[in-house]
Amino acid sequence: MNSKQNSQMLMWLAIALVVVTGLVHFIDAQDALSEAAYKGWLFYANGVGAIVAAIGILRGERAWGWNLGALVALASVLGYVASRTIGLPQIPAEPDAWLEPLGVISVLAEAAFLVVYGWARRGIGMQAA
Repeated sequence: MNSKQNSQMLMWLAIALVVVTGLVHFIDAQDALSEAAYKGWLFYANGVGAIVAAIGILRGERAWGWNLGALVALASVLGYVASRTIGLPQIPAEPDAWLEPLGVISVLAEAAFLVVYGWARRGIGMQAA
């Protein structure tokens, strides 16, 4: 593979991963609203941020597209861990929820996005093979 093909592959992988993150949060937002209004709105904001990041990545906007995707992914992972360990404001910790299917899908996509983001930032996989 040449560097352009590698770059395109990383771009599409990043888009897919950040879109999965956003979709999972859109799907779960209604349940999150029932726990605490702010959590539901944060889930909706996550979904919107993920879609905006995907558009930015598609347009080749490294300055904000990729960075917004990384912010969405990192904040999501931190929220996932916090909600299951120390809890969130007005919501007690849920230590039994680590393997909730949507949460697992989301956190795997977020972690994978952060890895792809790191590769893209360092140019790994973008050099001629």
